[in-house]
Amino acid sequence: MQDRFVDEWLIDFNGTQAAIRAGYSERSARSIAGRLLTKDNIQAEISRRQKDLQRRTEVTQERVVKELARVAFADATDFVQVETRIINRGDIEVPLELAVHKETAELSADQRAAIASIKQGANGVELKLHDKIKALELLGRHIGMFNDKLEVKATVENPFAGLSTEELRNVIDSG
Repeated sequence: MQDRFVDEWLIDFNGTQAAIRAGYSERSARSIAGRLLTKDNIQAEISRRQKDLQRRTEVTQERVVKELARVAFADATDFVQVETRIINRGDIEVPLELAVHKETAELSADQRAAIASIKQGANGVELKLHDKIKALELLGRHIGMFNDKLEVKATVENPFAGLSTEELRNVIDSG
């Protein structure tokens, strides 16, 4: 059943659900998952399978970072250019600025990687890019630019250190 637990855990990294799908009871699934995930042999098997999957799919840290960088450093002007066209309104010429999409064939692979979707909308072709801010955030976290954890280092002296249990009781009783 432990192999099955590892199989199931690798699907969604949810220990409780993996335990249930592996055949453990729903009532005890959470505690069983916690116990299983602390076992050295389970951790070793998970690690082995993740490395194997990484090797087979060629998903490497470098490749993920490069892909994030493609999204993070995309520039809107890579995809759209503003053109001014003159429109005749009777005997008056009026300049009109239009956003014109560049041909996808003209875009580099890096530029195309930043595109989330292209579809025909009511007003023409709609181009949606992946979330640039999220990609920048993930890259920043990867290289350690952002620290969400506050590290506090302090030395606290314990005035009760070294007292026996009896001495501590006397301190408590004396108020």
